[in-house]
Amino acid sequence: MEILQKTQAPVTILALTGNIVGASESSILIDKLHELLEKGENKVVIDLTQVSWMNSSGLGTLISGLNTMRQAGGNLKLCGMSQKIKNLLTITKLVTVFESFATEEEAVASYHT
Repeated sequence: MEILQKTQAPVTILALTGNIVGASESSILIDKLHELLEKGENKVVIDLTQVSWMNSSGLGTLISGLNTMRQAGGNLKLCGMSQKIKNLLTITKLVTVFESFATEEEAVASYHT
């Protein structure tokens, strides 16, 4: 998995590429989120447009990231999910836990309302 980071102040966008299926991918993302918090950045959008698949490990990582950001007074929102990932979130009822948006622009704008 690769992470491309960009900022639209005060929001940090992390565009993920590849699959989120194991401990190595999970630790990369969690490390990145902790790095952001050290810089005082706690408003994050995870762009899943280029993520092909995610399993329970990947879901656990997103939940952990959401909790980490919320404990720091921020939030973590999702955008660009494929139908497979939407279905996974629906089946696990996590669709009610995460704020998700079709596009990065909508997700970023949601922080300004």
